[in-house]
Amino acid sequence: MLLPFIVLIGAMFLMTRSAKKKQAQAAEMRNQLAPGTGVRTIGGMYATVKEIGDETVLLEVAPGVHAVYAKNSIGAVLEDSEYNRIVHGDEPGEVVPDDASSLTEAVEESTEDVKADLTKKTDAAEDVKDGKADGGTEAK
Repeated sequence: MLLPFIVLIGAMFLMTRSAKKKQAQAAEMRNQLAPGTGVRTIGGMYATVKEIGDETVLLEVAPGVHAVYAKNSIGAVLEDSEYNRIVHGDEPGEVVPDDASSLTEAVEESTEDVKADLTKKTDAAEDVKDGKADGGTEAK
């Protein structure tokens, strides 16, 4: 009769121990915050840290738009490369030319006298059903 009670106490101890580990990891992650760091809130919003207070964080959610959040609302601190990939769409290794000359060369090569066929092509057999055109009604 005492054995189920001991097993229950042991399971509760293991669950609270893992929850305390998770809380300690989250607190350590929040201590890594520094101005200029990219973060994701628990609501899924990506922002840049501007200022850090005792219990609050000032986040820049868009250029010139600032909001105050509780430190507990920070879900993840992101690396610069990951933050730029998610927010700005930067792909690693992608080279952006300094000028547009490389872009115009491809356009000049592909410009030929090609006319697009804008006419609607329909099959006459599909348009006529039971001797009537689509949408037609039978007079009574």
